[in-house]
Formats: sequence, C-alpha cells, structure tokens
Amino acid sequence: MSTQKPSRQSSPPDPGRHKTRPRARIPRWIGLSVVLAGVASLSATAGALLAVSLSSAPLLQSQLTPEEAEVFNQSEPISTGNSLRLPRLTRPVNILVLGTKVLTSDLDYPPSELEDLGYHALVNSFEGLSDTMLLIRFNPHTDQLVVLSVPRDTRAYIRGGLAKINEANLYGGPALTAETLSELLGGVAIDRYVRINVQGVEKLVEALGGITINVPKDMKYQDDSQHLYINLKAGEQRLNGDQALQFLRYRYDDYGDIGRIQRQQMLMRAVVEQALTPVTIARLPKILSVIQSNVDTNLKVEELLALVGFAAQTNRSNIQMLMLPGDFSAPDEFELSYWLPNYSQIDQLVEQYFGYGVERYQTASDPSYLRVAIQDSTGDEVAVQSLIDELYDIGYYNIFVDEAWGEKIEELTVTRILAQRGDVQSAETLYRFLGIGEVRVESTGNLYSDITIQLGKDWLDEHGDEL
Repeated sequence: MSTQKPSRQSSPPDPGRHKTRPRARIPRWIGLSVVLAGVASLSATAGALLAVSLSSAPLLQSQLTPEEAEVFNQSEPISTGNSLRLPRLTRPVNILVLGTKVLTSDLDYPPSELEDLGYHALVNSFEGLSDTMLLIRFNPHTDQLVVLSVPRDTRAYIRGGLAKINEANLYGGPALTAETLSELLGGVAIDRYVRINVQGVEKLVEALGGITINVPKDMKYQDDSQHLYINLKAGEQRLNGDQALQFLRYRYDDYGDIGRIQRQQMLMRAVVEQALTPVTIARLPKILSVIQSNVDTNLKVEELLALVGFAAQTNRSNIQMLMLPGDFSAPDEFELSYWLPNYSQIDQLVEQYFGYGVERYQTASDPSYLRVAIQDSTGDEVAVQSLIDELYDIGYYNIFVDEAWGEKIEELTVTRILAQRGDVQSAETLYRFLGIGEVRVESTGNLYSDITIQLGKDWLDEHGDEL
C-alpha cells in the first residue's frame, strides 16, 4: 500500500360582507373532532374522486393472459383501507416500472395521422424496447423506498437466449420483463408493473407545476430526424415538462446510458422531495386524468393510492437509489455493447435491500480499500486538499478527485456523502468521521467509486479557520 498522499491532480479516467357576531366558546375536543372528520372526509373524497375519474378509462391498457398475470405476486393483498381513510400498505411491495419511447419508425403500421410528417415522431404506445427499467421497493416495515435502476443494455437471459434486457418488453411485454428481471436478481418476487411513455412523463411534470433540478452541465443536442432539440444550461432551475424530458433524454456524454440513469435518479428524488405531499395527493385524480392515456398498470386504484401515500410520507434519508452492479463490456468483447452484471454484488444488494421486511446491517468495509471520489462544488482547491488530508489521516488511502464533475454546478450548501454502490454502513462511518454533510444512498456520484463526496459549503464553514 502506498503511503504517498494523493493530490488534486490524481484523477482516474474514469427541485358580501356579513355583520360580526359574538363567537360562542367551542370546547376544544369538538374542534379537534371537526378537524379529524375533515381529514377523514378529504381522504375518502380523494379516493372516491380517483375511482370515479378512472372508471371511464382505467389505467390497465393491455390485457394479460392468465399465465402472464400469474407472473406477478398476487397471492396476498398489498393494501388495506376503508371509507374513512386512504388505503395503506400492508407489506413490502416490489413494483416494476418501465419507461418506453416509441417512434413511428419503430412500428410496422404507425398511426395514419403520423405517417407523413417527414420525421420520426413519438407515438403514444407501450410496445417496443423499454427505454427505462426500475424496480421500486415500498417497504412499510422499514419505512424505506428503494429504487433499483437497471441499465437497458444489461446482458440477460430472455427465454433462454442472451440479449439486452430492454428487448423483453418487445417480445413479451411487462410479464416477460418481470420474469427476466426476477431471474437476474436471483428470484426476487415482482408484485405489480407500471409502464409509462415519455409523453406521460412530460404531462406528469406539467401537472405537478414543474420540478427544480440542479443541472450538472450545459446540455445541447439536435436531432432533426426526431425533432429532438435539447438546450439546457447548467445550474439550479425549475424545469417544465418539455425541459424535464430533455434532461432525461440527453445521453451524449462519457457514460452514455449510465449517465442518463444518474439523471433519472436525480429527477426521481426531486419528484419525491418536491411533489409527493398531502397537497399533491389531493390533486391526484386531476393529475392521473391528465396522464392516464400514457400509463399502463395492473395496480388497482386503492393500491396506487397506498403507494403514493407511502412515498409522500417517506423521509428523504430513507429514499435509497441504487444501480444494478456491473460494468461496461470491452469494445471488442461482443458484437454489441453490454452492461455486464456482477452477480456476486447483485446477490449482496438483493440480500441487503430486497429481503422480506427485515433491514439487514453489515459491517463497514475497511477504509483503506474503499475508492473515495471527491466532486467539488466550492471551487476552492485548498478546501479540497484539506479534505484529502483529513481522509488520509483517518485511513482512507484510495482517494481521487473527479475533475470532470459539475464544472458549472452551483455550490452545494450541504456536503453529500453518496453510497454509490449501496454500502450505506461505510458511508455513515465516513459521515461520523467528517462530522458534516448528509448520507445519501444513490448512484449519482462517480461511477468508479464506492463512496463519492460532493463537497459543499458546510466544509468551508466548519474548517474556515484552518484554510
């Protein structure tokens, strides 16, 4: 093991009037009863309105055969409720979420009104290759919301043959995709599915009134063949539906589709933190009526309400975003490029985050072997070096600075310690050593790190006298 301290240069390649009258004194318990009755009435009304709003156009857009329906775990209910309150989850639930982007050129028989436009237009469809794949675990036993992103180029067995996992939706829809993903994860049960196309994402963000995101860099791209025009500036800003779609569809960077997954996680966290509130739940019928033609799911209305209600009450620190462990295939290894799964790391991730209702803790890894990346938002090289020195002094020797990260990123108020590969125990240990920041389980940091430190202003405030 080398004892030479790393420096800032040591970087690997890798949001009508009335008259007043005297008021009679009302006992406090009556007032409390009125409030509680109002809350119960609002909950019941929200559920009733949602059921009525969806009765004419249910969210189930495709018909599953009995065999396909059996793929999804429906042996026991996932929610319970009554007329006095919103439904609630009764057990941990795994939901497969598929995002689709279908163009006229992807279909043998595109809609007649889109045939002669002269470009590859988006189609309101759920068929074809899946563009996004997530497995979301809603766990009422641990109050956690776990999001596992699966790269669409992941090499997997589909009906016995090796292919990219996004082909499963093309060949067998959500059922075959669920089968394929379950097998890849060693038998994890999948309870329900949701498919949403890109038009639905745009409508959802518009219905929510926009989402605030810290765009990490300038994003500019033009594809006249699809009428795709991306033009976003770096920095924190509120994105409308079209801009959010630009943010998601941009993938012209060093990491390609993996970089897009990181942006998906950023947008999902922003939606959960900014949009899933009691006010939003009251607006849920209106929101769903806007996007329902762009959503296909086998979730029942009460189940959907239970999931949204759970997510709205989940503490930010209990939202954990992971990416399927693996690595890029070598350029000359296969005819096509793949994301190659790391099965031993997948087994560890499944055991820790997808075990039935039990939160498992593991011993933190040896600091000297952890790959720690530093992504600086302060622009202060002295502060960065002081962090490197402190890390080195407490036993972290494998440190590097991600020079390519967020050259125009706005300064973070609070340092983020990211468990890039899901090792939350090691991230929490490092947090206790440093005494600043917040721990997040998400894969938005440096791809080649175990832990990424996104350095913020709190480090300068804490160590200003030393710098």
